Amino acid sequence: MTHLTYAVGDIHGDLEQLHSIMALIAKDFETSGAETHHIVFIGDLIDRRPDSKGTIDYVMDGLAAGKPWTVLKGNHDRLMEWFFDDPHRHDPHLKPDYSWLHHRIGGVETLASYGVTVPENYRECLDDILEMAVANVPAAHVDFIRELPLSYETDDIFFCHAGVNLDRALDDQTEDDLVWIRDGWLDNPKMAAKLILHGHTIVEEITHYGNRVNIDTGAAWGDKLSAVVTIGANVYQLTDQGRVEIKAPA
Repeated sequence: MTHLTYAVGDIHGDLEQLHSIMALIAKDFETSGAETHHIVFIGDLIDRRPDSKGTIDYVMDGLAAGKPWTVLKGNHDRLMEWFFDDPHRHDPHLKPDYSWLHHRIGGVETLASYGVTVPENYRECLDDILEMAVANVPAAHVDFIRELPLSYETDDIFFCHAGVNLDRALDDQTEDDLVWIRDGWLDNPKMAAKLILHGHTIVEEITHYGNRVNIDTGAAWGDKLSAVVTIGANVYQLTDQGRVEIKAPA
């Protein structure tokens, strides 16, 4: 049986681009001759772009309809989760003066997609903002984000949001590393047991580094959303003109 595994990069509430990417995937699968497929969303469903609510609705509806999808948790998804648990909790991976509601992070845009306006002096009224958020954001959305898995594997590829600690086995990774890691990862050529496919750190084009493939091409800031299809350990970008192989460096 021929089976294809697709992966979609960091969406960040860009539902319009997500619809286009899903159409590309559907077209590729239809013309591939494969019998089955699976789609992995690499995490960061939300923040910065205008329709985080619509994005969560879309993936939840697809899963409820039995679509062969896996949606992974990214750092932005976890920031939303932590805000609803305790709006005063600070993620140590953020700068000391940053939070989910900082203008560079994107929580303001996410809450706006649910009809919640965050005031400029948000630091002084976090509990009031949480109260508004709880009243406007469906509990099912928060629960969905909270329960997202951290990784997905095929025989050849390990999918996660940010990357892995290459000094640990793939089945011994921490949540912090899977959703946040950059130091000791992006510049590390060490091979893991499988090829790692991830997002989290923006690159201009999908890039194969030998031990990893990065598919985050900047939808968070209005650049393109990307997707790939994997066959074994081979990775191909989906384009309007068809597949383009993403090759490891020589």
